[in-house]
Amino acid sequence: MGGFEGRRAAFGPFGPGGPGFGPGPWGPRGRGGPRGRARRGDVRASILALLKERSMHGYEMIQEIAERSGGAWKPSPGSVYPTLQLLEDEGLIVSESEGGKKLFALTDSGRAAAEEGSDAPWEEASRGVDWEALGEIRQAGFGLMEAFGQVWKTGSKEQREKALAVVNDARKKLYLILADEH
Repeated sequence: MGGFEGRRAAFGPFGPGGPGFGPGPWGPRGRGGPRGRARRGDVRASILALLKERSMHGYEMIQEIAERSGGAWKPSPGSVYPTLQLLEDEGLIVSESEGGKKLFALTDSGRAAAEEGSDAPWEEASRGVDWEALGEIRQAGFGLMEAFGQVWKTGSKEQREKALAVVNDARKKLYLILADEH
């Protein structure tokens, strides 16, 4: 087991990948990233709430929701753009082209619908997230990867094999916790 694939195999789908660890609670897609693990919020209500404040592009809405939910939820373009089209079909929003992008705004009936809804529907996505524990998990994961990387870069073949065995054993033990076996 050499090179990148050998190292990746030691961690299953969790790494080591590029920046972050890939899917999971510690990677760029964790905390509700595009295919999020956190609860997904209400895309429709979030769009209406954002457009109460000002006109926005679809991509801008995605970024705003991610920021306002503290990173707990970042809706995918595949959920935002069809919702925008649906809201436009319902006459709640209108769009105009601006530099090759669509700028969306509420219509009068859209403003009325938005006023009936929540001012911050994205907050629901971040409720119940234990940010302190998430930070500890992230630190532990980074620490493990740093140690493993150090052994991989500077260790002998035997040391690498031992490190790989330790990581594989740790992964198995973590899954056993879920299986409630000791």
